[in-house]
Amino acid sequence: MSQPRLFKLPDVGEGLTEAEIVKWHVQPGDTVEVNQTIVEIETAKAIVELPCPFEGVVTELMVTEGQTVDVGVPIIAVDPGGEGGVATPVSEPPAQAAALREEGVPTVNEPGMVSPKEAPKRTPVLVGYGVKEGTTRRRPRRSANGAASPAPAASAAPVAPAPAPAPQAPPAPRPSPSGNGLPLAKPPVRKMAKDLGVDLTSVTGSGPQGSITREDVLAAQAGAEAPAAPAQAGPREERIPVRGVRKATAAAVSGSAFTAPHVTEFLQVDVTRTMETVKRLRELPEFADVKVSPLLLVARALLTAVARNPMVNSTWSDGPDGAEIVVKRYVNLGIAAATERGLIVPKVKDAHELDLPGLARSLNELAAKARAGKASPADLSDGTITITNVGVFGVDAGTPIITPGEAAILAFGQVRDMPWVHEGELAIRKVTTLALSFDHRIVDGELGSRVLRDVGDMLEDPIRMLAWS
Repeated sequence: MSQPRLFKLPDVGEGLTEAEIVKWHVQPGDTVEVNQTIVEIETAKAIVELPCPFEGVVTELMVTEGQTVDVGVPIIAVDPGGEGGVATPVSEPPAQAAALREEGVPTVNEPGMVSPKEAPKRTPVLVGYGVKEGTTRRRPRRSANGAASPAPAASAAPVAPAPAPAPQAPPAPRPSPSGNGLPLAKPPVRKMAKDLGVDLTSVTGSGPQGSITREDVLAAQAGAEAPAAPAQAGPREERIPVRGVRKATAAAVSGSAFTAPHVTEFLQVDVTRTMETVKRLRELPEFADVKVSPLLLVARALLTAVARNPMVNSTWSDGPDGAEIVVKRYVNLGIAAATERGLIVPKVKDAHELDLPGLARSLNELAAKARAGKASPADLSDGTITITNVGVFGVDAGTPIITPGEAAILAFGQVRDMPWVHEGELAIRKVTTLALSFDHRIVDGELGSRVLRDVGDMLEDPIRMLAWS
């Protein structure tokens, strides 16, 4: 067999340092071709399928599913020898084999490994092994009247001492019967037990000579009425390793919260006309193949507000010559999406250049890819401003944390019927709450308020989007 070739974990995204092995698509002994998908990995941003860079026969999977490895670490060995190069699969699990290699112990695929038949047998160590033999003598038993009964004669032949029996709790004292064979209790106690439905024969007395007291009856009744404790279905605690998307999200929000000084402002908006516009858009042929939701008009309103207030679409940069504010003349709009792997934020690249149907398609496609775990690292990077739709969870508002590298994030709350003063009269209207968090180093209170007010005005009257675009 020729020398196996090692495939090392590549950097599939800019700055990637590690990834988790999610699923192997091949096993030792399988034949692989160039560009054949061999493994799925989860990075800090997405799940990525890795193709094999060469062909041959898999000789070893060097890491297990669920294991996190650094970039540059070999993860699979492939023998390029062809049909005759099928290697015997390793006998140890990959994780065990890797651990043995780190300790300098050769595996079954390495020279110098002792086969199981040749391995020396270990001498078992037994508890109590080698105790000196001798005669035994039983403790005399006591009869029912308390007298000791004679112990049986010791065995003539010496035997090994029997293990000492485990100590047992003495049996609970039973109430002494009265002369008529009933448990010992005073008449008032008997009447009390009868009234409460307590069987005195099942009660252990704590009074003189084992007699049953009122307290014993009450305790027996309380024990009978107490509901049985529910059976524990499983462990009381669960420990979930923090890795992949959750690990990256935790680091990102912690860094953002303690780096950028956050300010959050709130605004309640009457979005009745927006909801009517959404219904009309759904009837147009341009939107026949896409899902139209209020989020589409919120996104368009934010894009228009950014065009009117470019400073909100910027980032803070600490360079060698001092701090700078970098204003982005393009908008890569992030849409926060909750998935089984955690919160991710795919980006609609150059969203400012899309018409409304194109924006709707991009939002639909990114949401589907994110929920399926197919969003690429490119889909999740280089954002400039973000929207988080907390309304889908039935939440009115919140204080969102700014995505690192951005200056602002808009939270869109649930739309619900509320009493509202409309045209001078009280009416039931569709109302939502908007929350804008911004980096106070870049966006002051006047600019943040103007951006939030612009978005609110356009959602109150969608015609403004046409006037301001």
